[in-house]
Parts: sequence; C-alpha cells; structure tokens
Amino acid sequence: MTKRRIKIISWNVNGLRAVMKKDFFTSLKKLDADIFAFQETKLQEDQRSKDMIYFDGYESYWSYASVKKGYSGVAVYSRITPEKVSYGMGIPEFDNEGRIIEMDFGKFIFFNVYFPNGQMSDERLQYKLNFYKKFFKYTDTFKNAGKAVIISGDYNTAHNEIDLKHPRANENRSGFLRIERDWLDRIIEEGYVDAFRYFNPDTVKYSWWSYRFNARKSDAGWRIDYFFVTQNIIDNGWIKDTFIDNDIHGSDHCPVGMVMEI
Repeated sequence: MTKRRIKIISWNVNGLRAVMKKDFFTSLKKLDADIFAFQETKLQEDQRSKDMIYFDGYESYWSYASVKKGYSGVAVYSRITPEKVSYGMGIPEFDNEGRIIEMDFGKFIFFNVYFPNGQMSDERLQYKLNFYKKFFKYTDTFKNAGKAVIISGDYNTAHNEIDLKHPRANENRSGFLRIERDWLDRIIEEGYVDAFRYFNPDTVKYSWWSYRFNARKSDAGWRIDYFFVTQNIIDNGWIKDTFIDNDIHGSDHCPVGMVMEI
C-alpha cells in the first residue's frame, strides 16, 4: 500500500488580521503544509474575510471565543477532508474561549489547541492548570482506546531548561513554573511524546520571543509550541521530520512542523 506524506504546521499567529499584513499567504505557500493549525486568531465569525476562509486548495475550520471579542480562537486549514470535526470538550467553562478544534482523519485524531496563559493572575494560572487536567482526561479516552493522537498547539509552557534562554530568571514566572512543567512531565509519563524533543534531544531552538528587548534578534526565546503524539505514532515509524522554522516572521511565534508518512 502506498503511504501518504502529510506535513502539518502549527503556528500561533497572534491575530490573524495582523499577520495577514505581513506576507502571511506567501509564508503559507512556502511552508506548503497539508494541515495548518493556527492559534490565537483573535476573530469572531463575522470578522473573517473571504481571503481567510477560502485559501486555495484548503477547507477551513474555526472556533471562536464567546466570552469576549478579539480574544483567543483557533483555526485549521486542511487539504485533507476530515471524517468528523468537533469543537471543545463539552465543558462550557473552557469551550467558551474557543481553544480547541478536534478532527478525526481516520488513521489519527488531530487536535489544534491554544492552551491558556497563566501570567495574568492566580485565577488564570489555576484556569490553565484545570484546562490541562480536563483536556488530557478527554484525550486519554482516545489514547486508551488505542487511537493515534496528535495534539498540536501553543502549550504556553516551556518544559525544561533547554527550552528557554533564561531559565533561572523565569523560574517564578508563569510559563516556567514547576507546577506547570509538572504537567508536561505527567503527560509524558502517561504515554504522550514531545515529537520535536524525541528526535532532537539536544537541540536548542525556540518558537516564541517577547516583543520587548529585541528578544527575537538576540534569540532570547522560549519553546512553548509543540506536537505531542501518542506512543503508537512513534512505534509505527510515521514521523519522518520535526522542525521549528525560525525564518518565518509575522508573529511573536514562529511555525513548528511535523512530517509523517502513513
């Protein structure tokens, strides 16, 4: 049986309308992915332009925040038609921020997720931790049933010291708190694999830089954008490449990618 090559890109665009003014579609053509997963679109349904909805060769899928405008939101552009698309996990407290698109592609279940940021307050940090707990309880139902699961997105947490430029200076800041990092330890213990780190154990590369202090120019970044996959995807040998494309600009994040043959 002929295997199909599938390239997936995950990218926090930090406002789709803003990034469209910065060679966005040129970047998409250069990246040439089969599935694009975008986070932090900051759109409502009636704010989408035709250019956003109908990108040549792709179907688009959208989830929006209902709690406030210009906030959160995720989208997927796909050349491959999914068998089923779902939004959220059936918990209004989390679903109303438009953070999840779930797509069943038959051979694998794909999630595009914008995990919460915990820096605003203690309440938002707790919200983030609760989101991790409920979300992975939800995805465990697929994993435990033997499904192949891919969870792409902005996790808003750097896992280990290799994953950010200044670990000591940020150990008391949300995004690198021990309690957040413990969650990434936990999901790895429970059978999810950080695909980039699995294939690049010693590579120092970042996916997000603050707009302050010329952080991107000096590469003072964080790796907080991931593909976590179930162990069976590793065991099946599906993954042929994982990468972080620092050359693509337009957002404070850059695209991260994974290539599979299945």
